[in-house]
Amino acid sequence: MPLAPAIPVLRIFSVDKAREFYMDFLGFSLDWEHRFSPDLPLYMQIHRDGLILHLTEHHGDACPGSTVFARLDDLRALEHELQGKQYGYARPEAERLDWGLQMQVCDPFGNRLRFCQQIDEEANL
Repeated sequence: MPLAPAIPVLRIFSVDKAREFYMDFLGFSLDWEHRFSPDLPLYMQIHRDGLILHLTEHHGDACPGSTVFARLDDLRALEHELQGKQYGYARPEAERLDWGLQMQVCDPFGNRLRFCQQIDEEANL
């Protein structure tokens, strides 16, 4: 019985700020939204390529300050894309680590998205 990839659940406090950050800046697309009634908190699913996230306003669903570790093949391309948007709250830069490249972006709610590209040292000689 194989397990499916995990879907991180991140706490948000403003739907407008979440849309601005995740959709406008990071380029995620909305899959669906759910509210038990119009005056209750929002729960939604977004995706970009194979990365799926759940964003929730519900108290108790998730703790602010979580970290999502997201792997990708071309971190420099994402770095250039995000820097080109001139987002007023973040200008992320990739950093070189012993095992590859990493770029961390914080959302308006204290959650971190850690984008990582592992680099094979043998291929870089």
